[in-house]
Amino acid sequence: MPLINVRTSLASVDDGDGLLQQLSSLLAEQTGKPEAYVMALLESAVPMTFAGSSEPCAYVEVKSIGALRPPAMTAAFCDLISARTGIAANRIYIGFEDVPASCWGWNGSTFG
Repeated sequence: MPLINVRTSLASVDDGDGLLQQLSSLLAEQTGKPEAYVMALLESAVPMTFAGSSEPCAYVEVKSIGALRPPAMTAAFCDLISARTGIAANRIYIGFEDVPASCWGWNGSTFG
């Protein structure tokens, strides 16, 4: 049920599949939930600006049923994304959403 969606203005991301695997593993580690339930998305070439500039930037969404730790997760995901893409950490925004189990569907039903 944990989800991470990374959108970046970069035209492409080197070894995007490798980054997705790292994001998935890190989200499972950070939430303490099985990676079997984690979904990771990566969208490149998304038109966006940050601070009035079109220099490379990223917007990250992290959603989960509980288990969110925004301060620790912000540090971990900024470090990983910055290291893998070259986007400066001060050009990455991360939004967190704690989703009620009754509002998260999978396999024909909801989690709560």
